[in-house]
Amino acid sequence: MPLIWAAISGHGFGHAAQVVPVLNALSRLIPDLRVLLRTTVTPGFFKERLLPPWDISSVQQDIGCVQKGPLTIDVEATWRQHHWFHSSWEERLQTEVAAMRAAGPDVVLADTPYLALAAGKAAAIPSVALVSFTWDLVLSEYKAPPSIDSQTILQSIRQAYVQADLALRITPAPKMELFRQQIAISPIAEPASSAREQLATFLALSPGERTVLVGFGGIPLDSLPFDKLESLTGYRFLFDGPIPPHSRRFVSASSLPFSFRTLMASVDVIMTKPGYGTLVEAVAFQTPLVYVRRYNFADEQSLVDYLHRYGKGVELSMNDFVQGQWLSALHKVFDLPPAITPPSPTGAMQAATHLAPYL
Repeated sequence: MPLIWAAISGHGFGHAAQVVPVLNALSRLIPDLRVLLRTTVTPGFFKERLLPPWDISSVQQDIGCVQKGPLTIDVEATWRQHHWFHSSWEERLQTEVAAMRAAGPDVVLADTPYLALAAGKAAAIPSVALVSFTWDLVLSEYKAPPSIDSQTILQSIRQAYVQADLALRITPAPKMELFRQQIAISPIAEPASSAREQLATFLALSPGERTVLVGFGGIPLDSLPFDKLESLTGYRFLFDGPIPPHSRRFVSASSLPFSFRTLMASVDVIMTKPGYGTLVEAVAFQTPLVYVRRYNFADEQSLVDYLHRYGKGVELSMNDFVQGQWLSALHKVFDLPPAITPPSPTGAMQAATHLAPYL
């Protein structure tokens, strides 16, 4: 039976959210497909999302970034973790090579652990990178502590990426020149169906009251300036995190009988950081987006540009976000003119079409 080895970065859920639609599309082309997930992403993420039969091997594939919540990257800790990861690079590489040879996959898919691409090459297994950015692009924006040889680490990462037989560059993405063969594909998204009317009924919304989904991805946001936000009449906030008891404005998203993806398709506006999955799906839904930028993440500008070209987006400064000064941005985003038609999110099937011949 055909087997694909899917190595997925465990930094948040964004990489897994790109891979799952591709594997689902691939299973429609290869009905007896089996999937081996090689990732530290929790197995619960894949339940009820991933359609073909799958097993998971929870082995760390890369570092990504060390974060203090979803909006702040601990640069020094990030570099120290990469130094630790690369200090045992040969051992990690041989572990992956041995595991690949034992499993016998037909192809390795990596989004975007460079370790898997180097191991696929060493194991003589075709390897394909599914990329909206690479980790060397992210790290190259951060200054390393003097004790760490950042250039050697970056060179090691780039040498691993070069081992890919093919790179599928997902729209939108920053410019990437490492890969020897690169094919651009359309955006990847699996929009859920809207349950707007059911949500309004469940929340008992007042006439004209608008819903705002506040969610910052797989790295949780622990708190908000709830006291200041309670005064924002006319809005109901669905927060992907803990809320104060007896709040009139806030509802815990996890307490609602709707998936997070369904909520994304059903609310009036989404408040988030510019991350691939949420932003691209918001554009596909034509749901307005209020976003808080980090200004030091490699794919952020390409995502923001895509949003302003095809969707409705307003930036909320970090200070205004923390201080609860949300009202101006919320008013502004609803006044934006209609966007032009976005590219069809057919990237998953395009990627599956390129992967199928290996299987």
